[in-house]
Amino acid sequence: MRHSIVLAAAALLAACSSGTHIRVSDSDARIYVNGEYVGTGHGYYSDRKPAFSKQEVTVRKDGCAEQSYTMRRNERPDLGAIVSAYYLAFPILWITQYKDHHAYEFDCLQAGNR
Repeated sequence: MRHSIVLAAAALLAACSSGTHIRVSDSDARIYVNGEYVGTGHGYYSDRKPAFSKQEVTVRKDGCAEQSYTMRRNERPDLGAIVSAYYLAFPILWITQYKDHHAYEFDCLQAGNR
């Protein structure tokens, strides 16, 4: 019984998490998600936020105007959360995930020339 409870709790927590690899066309550009640095040129972002939440991806490079994009957690279904939601209502909040990869073009426009 105790083993089953631990296994169910682990499955529930795993179903809540979603992550994505982020790549930018300029390998020297810094990537931020919601203001937090995740990498230069490429990075990885993961969270446990509920389905349909949105994250702001900002790309910065010295001397260039920053560029912002929106990434939403509704890009693919999370089958683990859907199955868990059948038995427990709580995982219904995490029925979607981010795509595995996001790629963004970064055109270095001089700051102030937007």
